[in-house]
Parts: sequence; C-alpha cells; structure tokens
Amino acid sequence: MRVAIVHYWFVTWRGGEKVIEELLRLYPQAHVYTHVVANEVEREHLGGHRVLRTFISKLPGAQRFYQRYLPLMPVALEQLDLIDYDLVISSESGPAKNVVTHPDALHVCYCHSPMRYVWDMYRLYLDGAGWLTRLLMRPLMHYMRLVDSMSASRVDHFIANSAFIARRIEKCYRRPATVIHPPVQVDAFECCADKQDYYLLLGQLTPYKKADLVVDAFLRSGRKLVVIGEGEQLKELKTKETDKVRILGRQPFHVLKEHLANARALVFPGVEDFGIVPLEAMASGTPVIAFGKGGALETVIESSDPSVATGLFFHEQSVAAIEEAVARFESLPVAVSAEACRRQAERFAPARFREQISSFIDAKLLERRSSAPL
Repeated sequence: MRVAIVHYWFVTWRGGEKVIEELLRLYPQAHVYTHVVANEVEREHLGGHRVLRTFISKLPGAQRFYQRYLPLMPVALEQLDLIDYDLVISSESGPAKNVVTHPDALHVCYCHSPMRYVWDMYRLYLDGAGWLTRLLMRPLMHYMRLVDSMSASRVDHFIANSAFIARRIEKCYRRPATVIHPPVQVDAFECCADKQDYYLLLGQLTPYKKADLVVDAFLRSGRKLVVIGEGEQLKELKTKETDKVRILGRQPFHVLKEHLANARALVFPGVEDFGIVPLEAMASGTPVIAFGKGGALETVIESSDPSVATGLFFHEQSVAAIEEAVARFESLPVAVSAEACRRQAERFAPARFREQISSFIDAKLLERRSSAPL
C-alpha cells in the first residue's frame, strides 16, 4: 500500500511530531510531505524516510519565518502530487489537510486542533498585535477560515486527539471525529514515590498558559515552586524569583525528568487541547493539580478512591483558586499514590496509540473496498 503522511512543519520535535514518529513505525514505507523541515530535526528524527517539501521551503527565510507564509500554504499543498497514494494521513494544527488526493484514496486527518490563530484564539492574537498587523489580520484570517473550512471537505475521516478537540472540529467544520489520544513516551520517565518539598510548573511561558498566576500564588503562600520552560514571559517571571520560587528557564531532558520525578505535584494552569505534560508527570509518579477544562479532564482523575485518583482540579484561572487547590491537595486524607499515577499514564503508551490508529484505518480501508463497484 502506498502511503503519504502530511505534517504542517517540522521545526521542533514535540507532541505533534511524536504522533508522526508512531505513524512511521506503522507505515515505515510512507513518504513524508511538509512545508518546512529544520535540518537537525530531519537528521535526528526523519533519517531513512523520504521527506518532500512544498515550495514554501524555497521562499526567503522560510526556515525561520515560515509562519509568515501562512496565506500561501493552502496553495502550496494543492501543488503536491499525491495521485499515486492509496492512503493519505494529514497531521493538522497548521495547514496540512488541503491536499488533493486520488478519488479512490483514503484521506484520514489526525487533528491536534483546528488552527488556533484562525479560530478560537484569533481574538487573543489580534489583541496582542500591533496596529498594522491587526489591519492585515482581519481580511487575512477571514480568507484562512474560508479555506480551512473548505479543506475539511477533502477529508474522508477525522481523528481528534481528545474529546475537547472533537467538539472543536464539530464547531469549526461541522464534521464528526473519532477520538484517539496521542502517544505518551511513558517508558522515558521513571516513577518516584519519595517526593521532595516543591511543586513544579513545566511548559511554554506564554500569557494564555497562565504561568504568572501560579508564580503569584506561590509567592503569596510561601510554598516552594520550580518553573521550567521558555517563552515571552520568562524575563518578567525572572524578576519575581526568590529563594522559594525558582525560575530555571529551558532545561535539558535529564533535568526536566528529574524534577518531574521528585516534585510533590505538577501545577497545570492552562487549557490544552490534550496536554502531554500532565501524563509525563503521572508517568513519573507525580500527581497533577490542573485547571478543570480542556484535555486535562480526560487524563487527570479526581476521586475519593485513592486507588484511582491522580490529582485534583481547580475551576477558575486565578491566584486565589490555585492557592486554594494546593492547600486542598495538601489536606487530602489519603495522599495520591505514585502507583495510581503511573498506572493512568500507561493507558496512553505508544503501543496503545498504534493499535487504535491501525484498527481505525484498517476498518475504513475495508469499508472502502467493500463498497467499491465490481
């Protein structure tokens, strides 16, 4: 079977790219199509696979400023010659599904999210832009929403990475989606039951992720917090650093892994489409104190049964709510067990992802063949 995998761009190797990694284990013969590939990503993660680029990669400064070419990406995707493939899998949270396939081919879109800057986060991006960018964004995003809606009709079946995203797909595209959670590299983390006296905040330090609220809550309570991550808020958060609230910035994986294993709990204040970091914490035997919205509702278990509980939720993105949730966590009659956390994380291991994706695609291929005219 001839297989093509289309991913929006390869500039880092995070959750979306790890989905591609597992797809390539299922379909090692697949050809990979994308707009832009960073040289080190191709060398370290895509070696041995045929990688083909759209014309976006040849435009000036594309390696660094690829997102500025967003309006041209739908056209670039249509220029790809996918006519010889039996199965096309597009990986979407940027432009990827607008490809033109053979009428008999099966096109499955694994959707991490409809494009955030076009749909649900459009207003946030608009409010944070300069006057000239705002002036250009309005007609440009209108055009992108039209193109994105139209491209959804080219997909035979949508897979969403969470029920939260399945609802967003229904809202944006008026299409149903099957939920298959993305893979989590559980075996890369070690479970630790002996916790140290600090909490951990891990992730991108951008305004919508609400890291500043967590820092302010811990400054107010006097509890210990370690912050790992980078982003536009890093410099501001650094000015608030104390002997109890440490802002480490970006750290190598072994440091990240060590802090995940030793933290008393991970504090997760943002709304994520799925959220792999909470599961990485649970794989390390570490409970999660999460904002009760988005993908965290599908991974963190709040329960009075200590054999299944993996954390708890707060329901307002505020300093007071975070402080109250941490205090409630510390007053639990029975501590959240490392074993329950690890057991929950193992439900999202890569083997489970490969099995579910393979079963889904095989079933759809069989349906297509059985309905084809003789």
